[in-house]
Amino acid sequence: MPIATACSASSAQVRPHSSEVKHRTYWQYLKRKVIKPSSPPYKHVCQVGDPILRSKASQVDPTQINSPEIQKVIRTLVKVMRKLDCVGLSAPQVGVPLQILVAEYSERMLYENRPSEREAKGLQPFPLKVFVNPSLRVLDSRTASFPEACESISGFCACVPRYHSVEIAGLNERGEPVTWEASGWPARIIQHEMDHLSGVLYIDKMDSKTFINFVWMEENE
Repeated sequence: MPIATACSASSAQVRPHSSEVKHRTYWQYLKRKVIKPSSPPYKHVCQVGDPILRSKASQVDPTQINSPEIQKVIRTLVKVMRKLDCVGLSAPQVGVPLQILVAEYSERMLYENRPSEREAKGLQPFPLKVFVNPSLRVLDSRTASFPEACESISGFCACVPRYHSVEIAGLNERGEPVTWEASGWPARIIQHEMDHLSGVLYIDKMDSKTFINFVWMEENE
């Protein structure tokens, strides 16, 4: 989940509002033959349209959390999240259909927002959180709607209603039981990432009339 102000390969792309099909160039074909395609966990974020983003993630065998494979997934999630300067990421977004999510909101991010915005949105910094096989419990069923974005729907955002306060429980990166009560913006981040583990995207819950492209004004200049 970006700071609101993670495709399966095919041989063709359909142009919007067109029945024409754009085929790969010979160079793209040759490049794919010579350079081995990347494999999950990806160092990029899967985009909407990739079936993995619409699939329910599987639980991780707790005895395997400290295995090299699962540790690699966790390291990749943290690295990609920080590279993109976003506040949360789930394993399906890097091509891994497992119930793992990471989240982090730094002091720097907090102070990039005006005091009035911090108060209205309930912005709070928190250190890196890793949850494996997480479950969610609603603590305060009141909702608030604010603009929300997603690295898997790059370039867009919309207002999404989220519960004010939740509790998340699961295992950390060492396989130890952990719980966290979050409210305000941290609760929103957790709900967003938990949705990813169920194959749900924010566009399924958004106010469709608020759905915008970040750079729509630039296109008119």
